[in-house]
Amino acid sequence: MSALRVVVVDDHPVFRLGMAGLLSSLPGVDVVGQADSAARAREVVVPGGADVVLMDLHLGDGSGIDLTRELVVRDPALAVLVVTMSEDDASVAAALRVGARGYLLKSAGPEEVERAVRAVAHGEVILGREVAARALSALAPGRAAVRLPFPELTAREREVLDLLARGLDNATIARRLVLSSKTVRNHVATILAKLALPHRSAAVVLAREAGLGGD
Repeated sequence: MSALRVVVVDDHPVFRLGMAGLLSSLPGVDVVGQADSAARAREVVVPGGADVVLMDLHLGDGSGIDLTRELVVRDPALAVLVVTMSEDDASVAAALRVGARGYLLKSAGPEEVERAVRAVAHGEVILGREVAARALSALAPGRAAVRLPFPELTAREREVLDLLARGLDNATIARRLVLSSKTVRNHVATILAKLALPHRSAAVVLAREAGLGGD
């Protein structure tokens, strides 16, 4: 049986190299590529060239959500396993909506990572322990279902919009999310374009009407 071909996409070199080393040590797993950006991932992950991609959600030059959507459209057989620090419900829902087959937190142990990689490669959908616990809690009896506002936005764009609605400027948002000011400006421009809004003030009004910007 041929080895599973895996690509690791993460802009943090220590984590990326560590994950690649872990996967390379597993029987029947072959790390065929690494990428530290969305642009590099588009070059490394070619249709038919990988079975599984481990995907971080927050890349320096783009969103892992958008990249997942693009890669899955290019290669429907590709299994994307999100491995990220983001444990919020919006990120999980957004990742699964665009075609990710699994979602782990970066705190997952080696055995959990191996189990998830093999599961998504065989067509299963898998959530990490912490993520699954949150999902089950959300589905518990007596808890109303929550509809995500602005489903056309990525999880990161929705996060930026929420902070905009709180009245924060780009520099403050950048510090809060540990992003560059340029990245925040790009997110704001994308939000305005996706929501067909003329300026950020209109975005603030719309976001507050949808319930964003609260404490």
